[in-house]
Amino acid sequence: MPPSPLKISSVAFAFVSGALILTASVSAEIAVKSGEKIAFLGDSITAGGWGNPAGYVRLVMAGLEANGIKAEAVPAGIGGHKSNQMLARLEKDVLSKKPNWMTLSCGVNDVWHGNFGIPLNDAQAASATYELRPGEPEKGTYEKNISKIIDTAVAAGVRPVLLTATVIKEDLSSAENQKLAPYNEFLRKLAKDKKLPIADLYGDFLVKIKDANAPGKNVFTSDGVHMNTEGNKVMAMGVLKAFGFSGEELQKAALAWAPLAVQAEESAKAAAAAKAAKAEAQKAASPAEKK
Repeated sequence: MPPSPLKISSVAFAFVSGALILTASVSAEIAVKSGEKIAFLGDSITAGGWGNPAGYVRLVMAGLEANGIKAEAVPAGIGGHKSNQMLARLEKDVLSKKPNWMTLSCGVNDVWHGNFGIPLNDAQAASATYELRPGEPEKGTYEKNISKIIDTAVAAGVRPVLLTATVIKEDLSSAENQKLAPYNEFLRKLAKDKKLPIADLYGDFLVKIKDANAPGKNVFTSDGVHMNTEGNKVMAMGVLKAFGFSGEELQKAALAWAPLAVQAEESAKAAAAAKAAKAEAQKAASPAEKK
């Protein structure tokens, strides 16, 4: 039996630059309960979301705990992965762990990798040449791969939460973001058709980037794609809203994030210092550097 959709008491629709954004304005209750497991399936953004002390996965879990919910994370992000690879490892990395929930963050690499990416649908597959890297599973199409991931998870009793793919460069007019748009439209339609909760993260970043008004600068990412602390906060807020958090509950979550942000900054400084020390040691040990 398909999982019941989250109970939403009111829903607002808005068009932002041609994109339909679905926002739950008031939630009846937080859908995740103490003792439940949440799998986070994704790529390097999700891997960093767990590996970084202030990554979005860590922030989601801290936000739940700040509201009295002690859940368990199942991290399942692997750098560079696309929809075909996530489908291929779904059983091993997610379903075998018996989670109650699964968030799915997928789409950036399907587009960003160009001809090594994944076509949106059969029509796009027929219009361009796509290549497989050694050992990569059959490409399929993004629509088929994502649909299969969702259907398989639901059949296993896992409740999916879709995340629209985040930006590729903080230039919303970039060719990559334009190509990404129909992938995200597919996710919105899939969520509506299957009555699944969705965190429209691209829509959230669209608003945040416009509000920041800092053309040519990365405000939410380190490189235009991978999240810095501010970007991770945007992602975590979107996921928590999809789980049914109210404004007050989001405020409690945000207060719990401050020490994690400090920890992330300290970790980054320590890593940079270690890298510099290693480079200095290598330089000192190299005969070619000694005059």
